[in-house]
Amino acid sequence: MQKLKNVKGWFQSDSINGILLNFPGKIRQKGTYFKALLALAVVSLVWGTTWVVSKVGVGFLPGLQLASIRQIIAGTAFLVYFFVKKYTLPERSDYLPLIILAILNFVMSNGLSTWGVMYIPAGLGSIIGAIFPFWIVILGFIGENTKPPARSLAGLVIGFSGICIIFYDHVLDFVKPDFRFGIFLSLFSTFTWALGTLYTKKHAKRFNPYFGLGFQLTISGIILFIISLYNPGTLSLVEIPWQAWVSIIYLVVFGSMIGFIAYIYALQHLPTEQTAIYAYINPIVAIITGSIFLHEKTGLFILAGVITTLTGVYLVNSSYRSK
Repeated sequence: MQKLKNVKGWFQSDSINGILLNFPGKIRQKGTYFKALLALAVVSLVWGTTWVVSKVGVGFLPGLQLASIRQIIAGTAFLVYFFVKKYTLPERSDYLPLIILAILNFVMSNGLSTWGVMYIPAGLGSIIGAIFPFWIVILGFIGENTKPPARSLAGLVIGFSGICIIFYDHVLDFVKPDFRFGIFLSLFSTFTWALGTLYTKKHAKRFNPYFGLGFQLTISGIILFIISLYNPGTLSLVEIPWQAWVSIIYLVVFGSMIGFIAYIYALQHLPTEQTAIYAYINPIVAIITGSIFLHEKTGLFILAGVITTLTGVYLVNSSYRSK
């Protein structure tokens, strides 16, 4: 428990969804290396499968409603734990950043990406979700007039080329309004994720990241629930089919709880560069599982596009890490 309390002093912000951005590169403890690698493997596999599970869930339930229920349950679980353990509440000045991050990272990013996979394949959604570092480069150039490193510019061009290769295999799908809408939702969700990351870098406080995650999930879940009430397709809790509940339970337990706990543990005991491997494995896992369980099409163009896109993402990430 003391180790959990020390998290507050270890983390500043977020490299994934606005919670843990500037974590020290190496914090090793003897005997924990294998466990950290296991945690990283869990993150790499579990977060990749959540795209497919979300795709299954939105087949029975509107995307925003599914995201709202998932976040309320997961957030409440985190908050109840810390309330029972009598953890100190965030300071008054922390609540505004928590609300803003809840909106950017979970209402907009997670909510819109879940909504988006109603209309596009889960594998494609996961690939689009991996390109959010491109937005950080673009926003940094526009908002702060900061010249990006040459390697990141090369990564931007390569990544964009990879997306074009992937879309070539879906060119006929663009005549469908729903497909175009799903692409828009997915792209905008990565944009808000980047905004949340940049906001965290400048404004986040040193509150416990698990506790902060609980507040963000709960706040965003309530907001999404209110929004979903205005959707004619929203179901009452008793009308939700069991398949949707299975998806929600999986997303809560594995995606929101085990996934985040494993991710933070991996960050504690592995170099940041090594932990970042999960971002390149997630889309591959999503594509493979989507092909097996949902029969989503894969081909040489998609595989080549994935490799090209992730190469661009790697160049962008590595350039800013080295800088």
